[in-house]
Amino acid sequence: MNNLVNTMPVSDQPVLIPTILCGGSGSRLWPVSRELYPKPFIRVNGGHSLLQEAFIRGALLPDVDDVLTVANRELLFKIEDEYRAVKQIPGKPISTRFILEPFGRNTAPAIAAACLQVAEQHGEDAILLVLAADHLISDQAAFADAVAQACKLAQSGKLVTFGIQPTMPETGYGYIESNGHTVSQFIEKPSLEKAHEYLASGNFLWNSGMFCFTAGNLLREIATHSAQILRTTQNCLQHAKASYGDGFSQLELDAEYFELVPDDSIDYAVMEKTRNAAVVTCDIGWKDIGCWKTLGDLQKPDGDNNRIQGEASSEAILIDSQNCTIHTEDRMVGVIGGENLVIVDTADALLIADKQRTQDVRGIYAQLKAQDHKAHKLHRTVHRIWGAYTVLEEGPNFKIKRIEVKLGASISLQSHQHRSEHWVVVSGIARVFHNGRTKTLNINESTFIPAKHKHRLENIGDQPLIIIEVQTGDYLGEDDIVRFDSACSGNVRCAV
Repeated sequence: MNNLVNTMPVSDQPVLIPTILCGGSGSRLWPVSRELYPKPFIRVNGGHSLLQEAFIRGALLPDVDDVLTVANRELLFKIEDEYRAVKQIPGKPISTRFILEPFGRNTAPAIAAACLQVAEQHGEDAILLVLAADHLISDQAAFADAVAQACKLAQSGKLVTFGIQPTMPETGYGYIESNGHTVSQFIEKPSLEKAHEYLASGNFLWNSGMFCFTAGNLLREIATHSAQILRTTQNCLQHAKASYGDGFSQLELDAEYFELVPDDSIDYAVMEKTRNAAVVTCDIGWKDIGCWKTLGDLQKPDGDNNRIQGEASSEAILIDSQNCTIHTEDRMVGVIGGENLVIVDTADALLIADKQRTQDVRGIYAQLKAQDHKAHKLHRTVHRIWGAYTVLEEGPNFKIKRIEVKLGASISLQSHQHRSEHWVVVSGIARVFHNGRTKTLNINESTFIPAKHKHRLENIGDQPLIIIEVQTGDYLGEDDIVRFDSACSGNVRCAV
């Protein structure tokens, strides 16, 4: 094993590292889920996001001090915001570590990279608890008990998965045939007939997609069954860019080397081939939030079995309608005579689907992506390290945005070749750098930035800075930008 990682001394009490896989597009939950705003960011019942729930779940476990997240690098700043909002809940300091992928390569490379990194930092006996960022678990105590069982099996050399006792003949999950902790076989998503057989036999579990193993054991199994994944992932990590801070680290994988890593799931690459697979059967209130029907079922139904969810859950009126799920964010939705419908209304897209066909929503997402339509990738609100912007309206030669800059943050020094910008401050205090001069803008004050002028916007107040930006010009694409030195004064966090 020494030829795989730089090992550290083995401790009597192995470190447990919850490892969250935050990937995928969540295409079945379009239009709320987008490529750069995937389903882990969806809020559940108006509370935490699915990603925040996963972070809290791992951080609350005994003796956990670090949480590792593997995600697309474009999502880092949004993930940081999500974690920052809930870090106080575990009641103890939690360090956040990140492995940032330039694009998706499925779960096997993500887990291999995590194991290599954890083994180097904590030794081969460190235990990884691999969690998906889009699951819900309602019983934390039962979850902790299941993890404790899994850790004991992992220390004995097993690669452990968590099996959920089926409650219905579900065709959307993989299954595990088992006898106690022993795995007989992994089975792909079955037909309805097979699912009924599995449920009746009592020998089959739903495959939750959560895993537990030591870093060393998983790496040895990858070396045996999927050597190319391990070799190319190692090479990728050797060329990665590392950054460190107080309670923070990130490893950014290089796209050129990551392109050479095979795309494969941990199930195909290892779990279905290993002789060391084990399963812990658990009743933890587990749900895989995979489609609108599943998400909608989390809501309490009314007398007609209608469910309403979203930021404006009161903004829906249903008349003579039954068994409908409504998700609305900004607008009033009215339904008359609807039956078995899912209606999802966002600022720039509307979905209407038969409730029995919510798995097919991915087809709409696929067509949008094939057409390179922006609705597959972004919402009107786009998150950046410095804050966010929302496109309010656009037309020929103009675009209107709402821009929010976080406390102490700044947009990088830049210019635009084709567009001019008018800024009006509606909340907070702005410092504007414009062609070598600096001025302060308060509420109701404005400035004009002509095309080709260097400029920077900075929040120097004690609350979020909100401005309305009106762009005018013959080209208004987001790529019309020339970036200069992004170093900012003082402790300001600065980025494009």
